[in-house]
Amino acid sequence: MLDLIIRNGKCYIDGELKDVDVAIKDKKIHQIGQISEEAKEIIDVNGHTVLPGCIDTQVHFREPGSTDTEDLHSGSRAAVAGGITSVFEMPNTNPPTSNKKEFQRKLDLAKNRMYCNYAFYFGATADNSDDLASLKDLEGCCGIKLFAGSSTGNLLVAEEDDIDKVFQNSSKVVAVHSEDEAILKANKKLIKEGDVHTHPVWRSVESAISSTRRIVRIAEKYNKKAHVLHITTKEEIDFLSQHKGNITFEITPQHLTLNAPECYDNLGTYAQMNPPLREKSHQDRLWYAVRNNFNETIGSDHAPHLKVNKDKVYPSSPSGMPGVQTLMPVMLNHINNGKLSLTQLMKLICENPVKIFGIQNKGFIREGYDADFTIVDMNKTIEIKNENMESKCAWSPFNGHKFKGTPTHTIVAGKIKMQDGKILGDPEGSPLVFA
Repeated sequence: MLDLIIRNGKCYIDGELKDVDVAIKDKKIHQIGQISEEAKEIIDVNGHTVLPGCIDTQVHFREPGSTDTEDLHSGSRAAVAGGITSVFEMPNTNPPTSNKKEFQRKLDLAKNRMYCNYAFYFGATADNSDDLASLKDLEGCCGIKLFAGSSTGNLLVAEEDDIDKVFQNSSKVVAVHSEDEAILKANKKLIKEGDVHTHPVWRSVESAISSTRRIVRIAEKYNKKAHVLHITTKEEIDFLSQHKGNITFEITPQHLTLNAPECYDNLGTYAQMNPPLREKSHQDRLWYAVRNNFNETIGSDHAPHLKVNKDKVYPSSPSGMPGVQTLMPVMLNHINNGKLSLTQLMKLICENPVKIFGIQNKGFIREGYDADFTIVDMNKTIEIKNENMESKCAWSPFNGHKFKGTPTHTIVAGKIKMQDGKILGDPEGSPLVFA
């Protein structure tokens, strides 16, 4: 007997929406088409779109360390509440995930506590190059995270020689927080206390493009893969669009949706993130990259902080905002507004992550693949409310915004983990497997 049949949905299969049913058995997609067998459970999703399980390739779940703000359990609840079936979690925890012992600790902490599937980044430091060379077959490791500019945590690798060493020794994709630390230091004198509008002045366009040029030069020197995270400037878009192949890059939903100065007028320090939200001319260029398929991924950069800390006077307020629960509603709303197509979104949050990082059996609705699905209602309008956020930080920069298009079901390994906003069952997520 089958475990589950998804009936009457429009299934996104190889770039087309098809009127087929999907049968699930033993955590795998067993059959696609007209299904006559019996099943333990059948869900009718008439009027809904059945997508492959969506992947958020940049989240900070704060464990170990700041578990009052978030932990692997609460972060994974936020993920499945937002239709996300797999996450890549970041290493700037306390202590940082920058050696094999801490990496194993992360895997142990995740076991039977996360609702979604997961992989972890291994943090690069100035002196762990031996470890970086031996990560190829490390279970649950999606890549290496390099902080070229300072942000939350203490994983900074700022000197060119050290960055060079990271790439030279890397055995996985190197995902980069790309800001030039020397420029950030020199610009500190431009910070006006109490004025968060000076955040993008301090963390300037120059600091971003200078760092990104250096990262690409070093990665190309060693013919290594670099994935540049949360791109914010038109200068970087124009530069990166000329360097493809081993160089890929990400844009966040926040940078596509909020812009300066309005975001700082409306949200104050709650709009503060690194790299910063910038003026509309930069945002327009980000959309140009999305429309023309220059960028490869959309990641939420879910980086929660408690309100008590965000309420501090700038620049004592921390940078970062939650986003894993709102990634899908924000991007589906953009589809409904004609900003991008469903096919483009599926490349950005399903197919390209699989291709870039070598994730096994995910990202497509195909027989034999893992039974992870994000089922969405493209016509349902929801209002984001702080009180509905699953993150421990209990707020969203999109509080009060209405979005058309929302996930209605999240299915992980053939089991329904979210239905109509309610989280179901036990946390049974498992580590992602990489080629």
